Amino acid sequence: MEQILIRNLPVGTRAALRARAQEHGRSSEAEARELLAEALASRPATLVDLLRMDDGVEIEFEPGRLGLAGRDVEL
Repeated sequence: MEQILIRNLPVGTRAALRARAQEHGRSSEAEARELLAEALASRPATLVDLLRMDDGVEIEFEPGRLGLAGRDVEL
């Protein structure tokens, strides 16, 4: 799992997040995750985006999710 720390939020943002989280019956952290996921859902990260990252992220390719089958390669 990845983590993020957000500094210098505008005044009242944390209180608004907490209130919204209570309305939805979840923690402030879960509410923030949901808001970020919703905001970014219209443009999912591409392979190019992932390769541009410089924080040493390991990329796992899942051919099964794409309906592809793996095969052995002869070298």
